[in-house]
Order: sequence, then structure tokens, then C-alpha cells
Amino acid sequence: MQNTDILAQKRHSLAHLLAAAVLELYPDTLPTIGPAVDNGFYYDFQFSSPIGDKDLEKIEKKMKALLPTWTSFSHREVPKKEAEILYTSNPFKLELIKEISDKGEAITLYTSGKFTDLCRGGHVENMSEIPADSFRLDRVAGAYWRRDENNPMLTRIYGIAFDTKEELEKYLADRIEAEKRDHRKLGKELGLFTFSDLVGPGLPLFTPKGTLIRNLITEKIQSIQAEYGYEQVTIPHITKKDLYVTSGHWDKFSDDLFHVKGMSDTEFVMKPMNCPHHTQIFDSEQRSYRDLPIRFAETTMVYRDEQAGELLGLARVRSITQDDGHVFCTIDQVEQEVTNIVKVIKEFYGLLGMFEEGKYWVSLSVRDLSTPDKYLGIEANWVKAETMLENVAKAEGLNYKRVEGEAAFYGPKIDFMFQDSLGRERQLATAQLDFVMPERFGLKYTSHEGKFETPVMIHRAIAGSLERFMAIMIEHFAGAFPLWLSPLQVAVIPVAEAHEEYAGDVVKALKAKMIRAKILTGDSLGKRIRSAKSDRAPYFVVIGDKEIADKNITIENREGTKNVLTVEEFVNKLTEEI
Repeated sequence: MQNTDILAQKRHSLAHLLAAAVLELYPDTLPTIGPAVDNGFYYDFQFSSPIGDKDLEKIEKKMKALLPTWTSFSHREVPKKEAEILYTSNPFKLELIKEISDKGEAITLYTSGKFTDLCRGGHVENMSEIPADSFRLDRVAGAYWRRDENNPMLTRIYGIAFDTKEELEKYLADRIEAEKRDHRKLGKELGLFTFSDLVGPGLPLFTPKGTLIRNLITEKIQSIQAEYGYEQVTIPHITKKDLYVTSGHWDKFSDDLFHVKGMSDTEFVMKPMNCPHHTQIFDSEQRSYRDLPIRFAETTMVYRDEQAGELLGLARVRSITQDDGHVFCTIDQVEQEVTNIVKVIKEFYGLLGMFEEGKYWVSLSVRDLSTPDKYLGIEANWVKAETMLENVAKAEGLNYKRVEGEAAFYGPKIDFMFQDSLGRERQLATAQLDFVMPERFGLKYTSHEGKFETPVMIHRAIAGSLERFMAIMIEHFAGAFPLWLSPLQVAVIPVAEAHEEYAGDVVKALKAKMIRAKILTGDSLGKRIRSAKSDRAPYFVVIGDKEIADKNITIENREGTKNVLTVEEFVNKLTEEI
């Protein structure tokens, strides 16, 4: 069994231990469910009197007192009636019992120590082998029963658990570092974006600095992919609902859309994605096999009415800027087009230092053959497309693995998973094959034989959502962006007013080579140096009498390394680095 599976069993077992401790301390509490989750576990309760974070120490102490007595888990199947009698005063467990029975599944009870719980299983054999210092209770939160706001609000107690004390301590240290890097905190400190109550939640406003970073990301992607024949297109931000009825998105997403009421009776919505619009550009004229592949690219906002409780800084917003692209091609051209997309991804993430061995992996998301009804399209196309994507992964030397059941209903895909500087996995770039939408819109091209054929559509994103990408980059670099992505690349600091003229000449020389530089004046020298460092400028230059006399400059980078160069040498150095 995989270590990750064993750890999940430990975490699930600790959820039982948590419930037992709570019931010993608060006997009239109603327990509901308690699964293992990433980094730990939780259990949801209905308490008769509120508890808070201050009560966790007492509950954790009780858990650790019970732990040595939990030497094994025993289980037994029981008939529905017996289970209902056992939980006659717990409506939450009764609901679960009915659900399990209606599905025709076995109702099982698991016991360790003096505690018995309704559970499907998945525990360690001997709880006493779990080190008492390898877990801790973390926090208290509210959670609706079954995630439905029409249901009662429960109290959720979260715990953190790892195999060893050392792993737990490392996780806690990483979390403290993550809090320091929180993009919401750093974004405010660096003046990159803001939110306004008058504008509304989930609708970020980007400052000149933040907008510059967005533009630099977009321009870099466009410059890399230009050699592969992508052409820019522009579409409106609203559309008739009919577009999404035809594409098939309406039935699935209509409740998540912003509806627009105009003077006519026509129903409009704010666009939640761009692909249906791009099909209409393809369909605006007759296409031949000689025209294919056709590659459209666009960076534009889409809008989704996310629940207010799920909004999180830039990581989850309602106005989403997509770095979007769609390729229309024959099935025989898919392999080369996906290869081109992979090359763009490699180059872009290589510039960020993220495309390194051991720092990424690729999910080759294919069908689950046991559930063929979930997928649309011709079997032969699926087989060929999955094979071609795997061929690309092999030819490009990607660290990939096949993941069954993760394909989209319209076709297989490859998703790039990158580790950030704290080891957190982030899904970013993707390429997806789509056989369904071209058919739904009746897209055609004339084949070599003069017949009408349906093209394959490839959806591709390099950065994905610019908002989410910026959130990840702010945290990954802790606000200290690489030189090419830094809003301010060089801060020039004259020691006194007499040195400002020479400092101005240095800035002019830098700007002449499109290097983003500015003079910091006004405050004390110490304050200006601290300002340059707090802005995370990659370089700052201090100019005094010696620099003017020697006709050179003293530069210092973010790591504190100093160097003396001529202005020309410094310009050349930065130009090469950029």
C-alpha cells in the first residue's frame, strides 16, 4: 500500500478519535461526518452550546489521553433498523443511513476504544502506533450540513496530521511562510491591486504596477507563441444565451452566469468562456484543408457569478482574464499543434524557473473505459487522440502519467502541474482536445477529396486565469519577481541633491534601453534604500561623490551582492539578463 494511502487512513482514524474526545467532553453533541483531507482531517458536529478555538487545547488533550487505549478497530455490518435505533436521536446519521440503504450498500459500524461510528472504513489497524506529537487540532469553522446553505450550520473542527513530529513541524513552518507570502497581503504592500465595496466583491482593480505585470505576462506569451502562427482576435463581453444553448454550456452553467437585461426581449449574458465565440469566427467564411490549422488567441475577461464565500483575493474572482487560445485543425494535425503548445509552455515556465525536473508533472487525462456513457464522440477519434497526446508527452520528454477518468467529456487533455517555492502543487497550463463543440456548431472545412469534414478544436491556456496566475506568482516569488517581470527594475538613489543630475543621466541611459528605472528622492537616504528594498526592486544604485568622480555606479541586488560598474556595463548586463 502507498504511504499516502496509509497516511490518509491515519488521518481518517484521527477524525474518529476527535469525535470520541468531543463526545466525552460534550456528551449531548451530535456527530455527523469526519473524513481525511489534505494535510489532516476534520469532523462536523452540532453542539448544544458554541465552542471556539480556545476549546481546542482541551479537546486535543483528551484525544491524546484516549490514544493509547485505541489498540484496534473492529467493524460489523448491521441491518438498517439496528442502525436507526442506535442513532435515533441523530437526524444527520439517520439521513446517511437512509442514503446508504437506498443505494443498496452495506451499513457498517466501526469501533475503537469505547467509540462506535457509522463509517465505510479505511483506518489503521492500531491507533496507538500513531505518535501523539504527529498531530494537532488547528481551528474551528462553520460548515453547512452537506454543503447546502438551506441545511443547519454545523461546527467543523480541523486537525493537522503527518507521519512524524518533524513533518508536522515542517508543515507548520511552511504555513507561517505561506502567510507571509499571502498574495492579498503582498499585493496591498506592493500596490498591485485593490478591491472596492462600490465595485463589488470578486472584482479586482489593478493599479499601474499591477497592470504592467499583467501586460508583461501577456506580451511574453504572445511573443513566444507568435512563431507558431497564432493570430489575435477580439470578441464582445456579452452574448445571446442561444450561443451557450448551442455549445451545451447553458444546461450546465446557466445558474453561474451574470444575466444582462437590455431594452429588447432578447436574453443576454456576460460571457463565462470564449470558445463558443471563437467557433463563430471560424464559421464566418468557408474553410479549406489548405487553411488549417487556424489558430486564434485572445486575452480577455470572462465573468462567473461565484459564491461570495468562495472568493479569495485574486485566486478566486468573478472577473477572470483568460489567456485563451483555440486551434482548429484536422485530426492528423493534432500531434504537431499540441507539440507547439508544449514548446510554448516549456519556454514560458522556463523563464520563471518552474520547468525543472522534480518541480512539475503532467497529467495525461484520459477516459475511464468502465464508464463510456460519460464521453461523447467517436471511439476511433478517442483512441487516436489519447495515443497522440501520449506520443507528444514522450517525444517532448515530459514527466507524465496517465490519469484515467480525468478527461473532459469532449476529449482527452494534458494538464501541467507545477510546484511553487513552498512545494504546493498548482495546476496552470493545459491543452484539451474537443470533438464535440465543432459538431454542435456544424463547423466544416473542405477536405482534399472535396468533402465536408468537421475540424478538431484544441483549447489551450498557458497562464490560464491571469488573476490566479498573478496570485500564484506573487506567493511563489514572495513579491520579488524576476527582472523581466518586475514593475520597477532599478531604483536609482542619489545620496544628496548634488548627485541628482548624474542620477538622472543614469536613469536616462537605462530607459533608453527600455529598462524600468526611477530616481528616489525626498526622504532620508536610509528611508529611500528601505523603500527600494520593500518594493522588491531587483537592483538599486546608490550615487555619491565617488561614483560621480569615477564615472561609474555602485549597484546592489536583492541578495545584497554589491558591484561597481560603468553605466554602459550595467546597461549591457541588464539587457542580457532580461
